[in-house]
Amino acid sequence: MAKATKDYFGLSRLVSLILAIIPFTAWLCGVITRFKEGAIVAGIVRIVFGGWIVWVLDLISMVLYGKICRFMFII
Repeated sequence: MAKATKDYFGLSRLVSLILAIIPFTAWLCGVITRFKEGAIVAGIVRIVFGGWIVWVLDLISMVLYGKICRFMFII
């Protein structure tokens, strides 16, 4: 499994934060990012349960730490 240096396709923190603020783009970029990293189960969970809770977690994590929340990165 490859580790990402920056979230959302290697974009800068500001661009990633802008993408994370918009719910649809955060969901879409999150799904693509999980599949790109090889976390198939996390991508499927993101598709099914990628609603408001995951969006809020990603947004808070992006603001505080500069990266999206990866609560299922191992699977």
